[in-house]
Amino acid sequence: MMNTELYIDGRWTAGTTEIENWNPSDVSDLIGLYSQASADQLDEALAAARRAQPIWWAAGIQKRHDVLMGIGTELMARAAEIGRIVAREEGKPLAEGTGEVYRAGQFFTYFAAEVLRNQGDLAESVRPGVEIDVRREPVGVVAIVSPWNFPVATPAWKIAPALAFGNAVVWKPANLTPASAVALTEVIARQDIPAGLFNLVTGPGRDVGQRLVESRDVDAISFTGSVPVGRGIAASAVTNMTKVQMEMGSKNPMIVMDDADLDLAVGHAAGAAFGGTGQKCTAASRLIVHSAIHDAFVEKLVVAAQAYKVGHALDEGTQIGPVVSESQLTQNMDYVTLAQQEGAELLCGGTRLDCPTEGYFMAPTVFAGTRNDMRINREEMFAPITCVIKADSYDQALTIANDSEFGLTAGIMTRSLSRASHFRANMRAGCVMVNLPTAGTDYHVPFGGRGASSFGPREQGRYAAEFYTTVKTAYVAAGTPE
Repeated sequence: MMNTELYIDGRWTAGTTEIENWNPSDVSDLIGLYSQASADQLDEALAAARRAQPIWWAAGIQKRHDVLMGIGTELMARAAEIGRIVAREEGKPLAEGTGEVYRAGQFFTYFAAEVLRNQGDLAESVRPGVEIDVRREPVGVVAIVSPWNFPVATPAWKIAPALAFGNAVVWKPANLTPASAVALTEVIARQDIPAGLFNLVTGPGRDVGQRLVESRDVDAISFTGSVPVGRGIAASAVTNMTKVQMEMGSKNPMIVMDDADLDLAVGHAAGAAFGGTGQKCTAASRLIVHSAIHDAFVEKLVVAAQAYKVGHALDEGTQIGPVVSESQLTQNMDYVTLAQQEGAELLCGGTRLDCPTEGYFMAPTVFAGTRNDMRINREEMFAPITCVIKADSYDQALTIANDSEFGLTAGIMTRSLSRASHFRANMRAGCVMVNLPTAGTDYHVPFGGRGASSFGPREQGRYAAEFYTTVKTAYVAAGTPE
């Protein structure tokens, strides 16, 4: 039986209530009953984190390096085992779940090395006899609020730098994926760390999450989730002047130009649109296609969409698993109806699929004849749905791509160096891809967006230090030796 408890102040402890965790690939498969924290338990976790943080900082860089290496090495070694948990409760195919856990391990080993590179600067003073040094110190207690779509990787790329730079962590994961959260916590808890340094506090966002982000015991909040929740967190945080880092919605465009390698473009577009059942913040949900190749592209895209094998996440050969929950599936179907009401042409998909097990399966869906002012091209759907928009020129395509409140990732398929170079400079997005899918980023470089997609310092790579540390400038007048 898997652990289903909270982890507070170095101890596994039962919550005051429980929630059911069901497999979206097979709704008859109850994964377990998982603890929910009370307000008092959250306060206990925060107090424990406050006590543990200075002990962890004083332990020094070699200790922090060794702990992070231990976590990362175990995650990579157990990627298949923990990946199976991810696949079972989130619904992504087993290979993707395994890859996600392995990537989570890489975040920890990367930041283990960054611990040893956390060096400051020396500066000359304009005043004689004064020495200046600039150093980075921990912000203190970091609240981490993470989503269900990458239930191990996303918290890993927050927890790893938080611990690397000497902070304590209180983590509230998504309630849809508690088993993955427990699995990651078990790996962290096995390390020799101060009691209270890392805490798992599961519970509903409106109660536990809200109390967490409003707490004066929190020095920084790292959040990944929806725009409305992010706005609420920012409003709560500003009251206490709490540092915030937020990754929110997206509506990522992929431009396909008339000089693109058509088969490569279709493969990348389909993979970016439907991989992970479209439940990625980097998914390509707007395909802006040059009119000269529009019809040929759409024809091949439909063939590619219909060729995907949709099924149980643990079945061999499954390429697309179920959507995460019944409410998500209902929302997806509502968008299919809305698209048709707006005048979009449904070319394939748009239906719930019957599979050998009862689950939340949806056919990959392609709409054509869409305009950028349609709601389906303005709002993040988080579904295996992509919409094709026709453009007559590169300039028009770029204008359409930039016409969004979001700006996370964006891509272009072209053989033209001048178009690729111009796109890279003028696309208003945090990550731009040339002849690559919009989904798929490396772990050692910054990740984030613009507009409503992101707020605060970047995540990942060396840029993570901007959020997880605070800068101190020290002036020293040593005087004259006698």
